[in-house]
Amino acid sequence: MAARSLWRSPAKLLALSAAAASGGAAATAIATSEDPATALKLCTVIPVRLARDAATAASIAFDYQYSLRGLPEDGKERARVKHEVHLRSALKLQDLCFKNGGVYIKIGQHIGQLEYLVPDEYVQVMRESMLNKCPVSSFDQVGEVIKKELGETPDKIFTEFDPVPVASASLAQVHVAKTPDGRKVAVKVQHSHMTDTAAADHATVSLIVNTLHRLFPSFDYRWLVDEIRESLFKELDFLHEAKNSEKCLDNFRKLSPHVADRVYAPKVYWNLSTSKLLVMEFMDATQINDVEAIRRLGIQPSEVSKLVSQTFAEMMFKHGFVHCDPHAANLLVRPLPSKGWLFGRKKPQLILLDHGLYKELDVATRTNYANLWKALVFSDAKAIKIYCAKFGAGDHLYALFAGILTMRPWNKVVDRSVDHLVVQGTDRPELQMYASQYFPQITELLTRLPREILLLLKTNDCLRAVNNALVQGSSLETYFIIGKISSEAVLEMNRLDARSLVGRLGVWLEEMQLEARLFLMQLALWLLRFRRALSI
Repeated sequence: MAARSLWRSPAKLLALSAAAASGGAAATAIATSEDPATALKLCTVIPVRLARDAATAASIAFDYQYSLRGLPEDGKERARVKHEVHLRSALKLQDLCFKNGGVYIKIGQHIGQLEYLVPDEYVQVMRESMLNKCPVSSFDQVGEVIKKELGETPDKIFTEFDPVPVASASLAQVHVAKTPDGRKVAVKVQHSHMTDTAAADHATVSLIVNTLHRLFPSFDYRWLVDEIRESLFKELDFLHEAKNSEKCLDNFRKLSPHVADRVYAPKVYWNLSTSKLLVMEFMDATQINDVEAIRRLGIQPSEVSKLVSQTFAEMMFKHGFVHCDPHAANLLVRPLPSKGWLFGRKKPQLILLDHGLYKELDVATRTNYANLWKALVFSDAKAIKIYCAKFGAGDHLYALFAGILTMRPWNKVVDRSVDHLVVQGTDRPELQMYASQYFPQITELLTRLPREILLLLKTNDCLRAVNNALVQGSSLETYFIIGKISSEAVLEMNRLDARSLVGRLGVWLEEMQLEARLFLMQLALWLLRFRRALSI
């Protein structure tokens, strides 16, 4: 409870931080605290993490200033040196995230998705390390959490409990166990320090980011700190996560029955689960970015890519309840149980893990977002400008917003060719240059966008990385699916709003126009597949 109150009272955190700076004041703060143990931990942790943060920020800033001093802006030597500084700085930031853990790991994960905002060196370093090399709690710490939550040690509750975790993430780690009735389960255990130090971590990160913004106004990542503050406390409640997983599957059964059997989440064992401990059905499945393992299952990676696109398009445009952390470690694939084959290949089933971070979209937001994606897929420049403006990206920012959503420059976004949004491997240097050139405007845009749209941007970034692993870039099939589902969602809302005969006739004509567009797009897909088959 003490840790929770700190989230609601930044003044208490600042007082503890100040107290920690002097031994006598710290002793007084600890003695008068409602929870002396937590206060002692915070008074110890905050100064150390602040010192690490400050040292890392100073080291990175000095490296850029010293290494690039005197080098011509457009020279090859400056580009080479800048690449080296980017790489050194990314490794320093990675080291800071690992030493501090918790919230810092989540920030590192987020940076790994920001292809449109940070240099590629940061993206690659964070993406390669933050998902699969997170710090691990000791088995003694895991045992303490389980005993505190369930009243018994792991050996008393489970007949088997593997002390080595099969996965570790920023907030928790997962162990394989067996229940007395022989069921194989995944036991997700929160890192023991998280609840006590999460608020302190957020305060130190916030202090550093705000200080840097005051010193360097163009450096404005306050939106990222705000986003983490809003979502982290919910992610620390595993019962909230369990409820999200059940609601997600219920939405597919009710609102998207045609795809419901293709999407799955592990069953939760509620009698063994608490806010810090989550016991779930163990999933024997393959991580979504392991392409060779997927092929060995008899599944085509392109089919998995299409299923991922369909699953999240249904969530965004029809359900309004979106899993906002679909990075590769949270998505598994297995053959669809009890089903046949598709042209000699097994059908995939997508398994969604880690349901802590969801965003609920109101009807207006969901409809506007569907309209925007429909406009993007069908190159409707006028509609793109209208719906960008509804999210705060009017005036000169609509082209940037469209570019961030699609990773395509404006001239490609409004190109009438059917594959105008498909990103080829050779496009990546262009995208990095585009991001670097418009950094101040992108930062302004991110401060204007509603918080739920920032989370959807993160979701898009994660999905883009997953699709890139599966099909080495984006595909026309992906945008066909997005265009189809977003258009269906818009049509459904228009049907509900059409009260007169004229209105219903207008919706019918809109539906006919959509069918014609989708047919032409599908025809282009068939021709593309035919050309590929001939070239093999």
